[in-house]
Amino acid sequence: MRAFAVILCLAALPATFALAESVPDTADAENGTLNPEELTINRVMKDIAEGRTSMTICATGYYITKAGRHEMARRLFEQCAADGWTGAMTWMSQLDDNGLGGPENPDAAAEWDRRAAAAGDPVGQFNYGLDLMRGRGVVENRTLGRFYVDEAAKAGLPTAQRLQGAGYDLDEVTPDADNHKYAPSF
Repeated sequence: MRAFAVILCLAALPATFALAESVPDTADAENGTLNPEELTINRVMKDIAEGRTSMTICATGYYITKAGRHEMARRLFEQCAADGWTGAMTWMSQLDDNGLGGPENPDAAAEWDRRAAAAGDPVGQFNYGLDLMRGRGVVENRTLGRFYVDEAAKAGLPTAQRLQGAGYDLDEVTPDADNHKYAPSF
């Protein structure tokens, strides 16, 4: 008898889940939105379209980028950067530097790094320091580049400390797959 009750309960589960999934988002003027979409990319992008950002919304851009949806990530990071989220600025730099969701644009990438650095972000300081030391997207200025790397190292960024320890040898922090980007163009 107990086995029959368990089988009956298990058989009812799919119907229960089907009902739960089939309840649509509905708007009711008197009561507001019932069953709003949550924790989805659609909801995140709706918030972005409506000008709402937060730490969690902006962090979602990482997953969107890793999923290869670079145009969508670019829209999200642009709004987050406009609202002052420095992590979004460094992601915009990464997108521009690698031509993801748009053309490769070292000048724009360096500008995003500069903005993040100016806002005190250690990753932005480190990246802008690298831009300056390499002359990628900006006029080469190794002295100013070292200054920014040193600021990032003082803030505790391990990669900046590693570069300092290597005597500012850029090969220490550059994957060899990226060497073609930094080679002289003459």
